[in-house]
Amino acid sequence: MLVESTDKEGANVYEMIIKQIFQDLQLSPSVKDMRVFVDPVEVVFILAIKMDKTSNFTTLGDVASFEYDKEKDETIIGVKDENYLPNILRKLWLEKDRENVHQPNRFSFILEGDQKNLDTLIIDDPYENLKKRIYDAAFRIIPEGFRIIRDISQDDVIAIVCTDELIKDKWLEKGLTYVEELKAVN
Repeated sequence: MLVESTDKEGANVYEMIIKQIFQDLQLSPSVKDMRVFVDPVEVVFILAIKMDKTSNFTTLGDVASFEYDKEKDETIIGVKDENYLPNILRKLWLEKDRENVHQPNRFSFILEGDQKNLDTLIIDDPYENLKKRIYDAAFRIIPEGFRIIRDISQDDVIAIVCTDELIKDKWLEKGLTYVEELKAVN
């Protein structure tokens, strides 16, 4: 982690704040590297975080079986791994609406019609989950009152430029330089 600032004492304080937030949110193992620039004179804050690799996403087909009953014209979904039950239910409600998802018991769901396309429904995406958690941490780290925010994230690098004034081109360039540096980190 590199924290740059015109105020050396302020840089040390920000480094402690960042470490504490990442420890509280249990994000330290999920971050490869980070760059921060703080300038209290020009009133700018730049943050770039390189995410670590995550496991692959899980589809409904990975954790459930499907059976179509022609007579009743309904698809029965049998859940093989109960750890995914909340995610499955949430995704089915989003895709098919709550009133169309019937759960006769803990490990099965019934949907009307032949639901052939549900096996590819992503029910757990560790990459997106980590991304959300890192954005949460970033918004906790941003100094109070910095309401003008530009997201310059690319690939596995979450990056933002913040100020309470208009964002200057030189700040965006510095942020993009951080992004490029972090994209090169393996």
